[in-house]
Amino acid sequence: MSMKNLVVICILSLLSFNCSAQTDHKNDKEKSEMKPSKNEDGEWDLTVIDTQFDYFLNAVAKPINQYSESYLKSRNILLVSEWNSYYTSGKYRNIIESSIDYDPKEKYGLKFEYKLYQVFAYVNWKYGLRMNGLSGSDATRY
Repeated sequence: MSMKNLVVICILSLLSFNCSAQTDHKNDKEKSEMKPSKNEDGEWDLTVIDTQFDYFLNAVAKPINQYSESYLKSRNILLVSEWNSYYTSGKYRNIIESSIDYDPKEKYGLKFEYKLYQVFAYVNWKYGLRMNGLSGSDATRY
């Protein structure tokens, strides 16, 4: 199985209150985008489909109580920007298969911010993708 097939696949979909038409109807894979979604409790949620992600969260990642929501939000703003830049440029295309739709003005909540941040830490841990937005203690050294 190729690394591309093992890549972290985040399924994020946004409950949309308005429909926006796509003006560019190129290949949908090229225009792939991950969007946050709300769960049945009305909280923002993130689903990660990768067999090792739960292990990473429970055994490797620092616990949620070691972060503040504002810290995670500021890091996620940087990391999403960096991620989307890599996606747009085609850099790391074997790892990054979609852009991330993240609104810095939205209040996603601590759990969501934590899980999103850990996705970036996980990609660093599993694939060695160094991202400048990760704090030194969360980045794997290579």
